[in-house]
Amino acid sequence: MPGRPGFRVHAPWPRPNTSLLEDFDQASSAQVADCMSRLGAMDAGIKPIWPSPRVIGPAVTVWCHSGDNLMLHKALSLARAGDIVVMNTQGNVNNSGFGELLATSAVKVGVRAVIVDGTVRDADALEALRLPVYSRGLSPIGCNKDGAGEVGAIIACGGVAVRPGDIIIADRDGVTVVSLEDAPEVAREAQAQMEREKKRLSEIEKGVITRPEIDETLRRLNIL
Repeated sequence: MPGRPGFRVHAPWPRPNTSLLEDFDQASSAQVADCMSRLGAMDAGIKPIWPSPRVIGPAVTVWCHSGDNLMLHKALSLARAGDIVVMNTQGNVNNSGFGELLATSAVKVGVRAVIVDGTVRDADALEALRLPVYSRGLSPIGCNKDGAGEVGAIIACGGVAVRPGDIIIADRDGVTVVSLEDAPEVAREAQAQMEREKKRLSEIEKGVITRPEIDETLRRLNIL
């Protein structure tokens, strides 16, 4: 592989097929995280820049040197329509590695969303482009383009490991990551979770406000 550790491109990588993505139906980031023992969700600092719709797609991972976005440009050149770009900035919340120009390119490629563990800029333009963008906040300060970094490597984003090709579910609540290996099982569990919640909503509508197992648990704990 050309390059060196910390400055290279890992490509190609596996991606989920359309059928697997469709198996998640409209499961939310919260429902999917619940199906993984409440693991896999990025921390609360990763928030939508604007009230964007739910998106699902495979991850294109990029790991950028602090204050630099050279490898993000390369990642966008490898992205396909429907992909979600996920970026690690090494904790930098001063320099924004993503803004209107890159967002315009991303939309042209067909990128479905961009998630940055750091800051972005040009918030009004991002919303006008209707590109879902998640980050730790906004900063007007830009980036250099000197390197180093990696594309298609395992990265950390929002406290969660993200591998290229992993399935990303992002909505108003936040972002959940499903490993490609576990995705078929998690998709089945997500379907079951949605059915359970639908049933519980029906019970509430009928007047069953508190689930019987709540009191059962309290009795077992000698509280009642």
